[in-house]
Amino acid sequence: MMNAKNFLLIAVLVCAGWTMWAQPVVTVTGSRNADQKSIWLSHEHILVDFIGADKITMNDYNRSTVFHEMLPYLSALKKYQIGYFVDATPPFLGRDPELLRQLSVASGVSILTNTGLYGAQQNKFIPAYAFDLTAQELSERWIKEYRQGIDDTGIRPGFIKISVDPKDPLDPMHEKIVKAAALTHLETGLTIASHTGKALGLWPQLQILKNAGVSPAAFIWVHAQNESDTDAYIKAAEEGCWISLDGVGWKTELYVEKLRWAKEMDLLDRVLISHDAGWYDPQKEEQSIQPFTNIFEVLIPRLMASGFTRRDIHQLLTVNPAMAFGIDVRKRE
Repeated sequence: MMNAKNFLLIAVLVCAGWTMWAQPVVTVTGSRNADQKSIWLSHEHILVDFIGADKITMNDYNRSTVFHEMLPYLSALKKYQIGYFVDATPPFLGRDPELLRQLSVASGVSILTNTGLYGAQQNKFIPAYAFDLTAQELSERWIKEYRQGIDDTGIRPGFIKISVDPKDPLDPMHEKIVKAAALTHLETGLTIASHTGKALGLWPQLQILKNAGVSPAAFIWVHAQNESDTDAYIKAAEEGCWISLDGVGWKTELYVEKLRWAKEMDLLDRVLISHDAGWYDPQKEEQSIQPFTNIFEVLIPRLMASGFTRRDIHQLLTVNPAMAFGIDVRKRE
């Protein structure tokens, strides 16, 4: 039975009567329209394997074991009426579309997976073949996954996940990845979510996108919480990119402060929040999995007590992610 606290929270999140529209999104169970009632977790992980691209294999884990380990964490989201769960694990770090599809069907939560490549940590997770391909050739691989499905699963990616080390200029491989993501976006309309961290690595990425004719509105600055210079947030919002504060599963107070500031500066319409939580790690004998509930159990009550409105929460957890992940070719004006 739903208790009074959960009922109130859902009333805060599901705000019927506001302007409604639908954005097409691609999940592991197919395409659909995400309207402004759906609650999102926009950056989470079911499984991550940090062993490296030269060693990673699906034989490192048993899919059934991971399924049964992770299903309770997704099922726990039912009482918060979560509609969409974005799994940000990229290829060569443990992306498993079939596992995600099984979990989506069993839990009732729509899950998005991705295409792309992860360059951070000095290219540890870049496969050997990628070094010899051009940006155009990489993009053709990613576009094929979108149009035909990943491997033989028939499951299509719902966004592009890339990663760079925070440098300016970027590592040559990372520059190529960003160019490939821009080309892929122009052909598919998939949003680009880039593990970036500090803003030093953000500006060259946005410039590459703009040079390719892609609007910054197609780009999510992942792990933006690692930046301490508030001027960088203002500049990023002015550029039009999405600012993702995605570690709420770990340090709540930091996010309360950043979100209060964003509200004061009228920037909430460019902000995404999520936990960056989970996950099953095949390299560990004992798992230590962080739940996907801290936003609902801790952060939202804190925000509401400090003056946030239902509309503010709705903006952060429904409107913004639906716009950010909606399939739409966003060209630079």
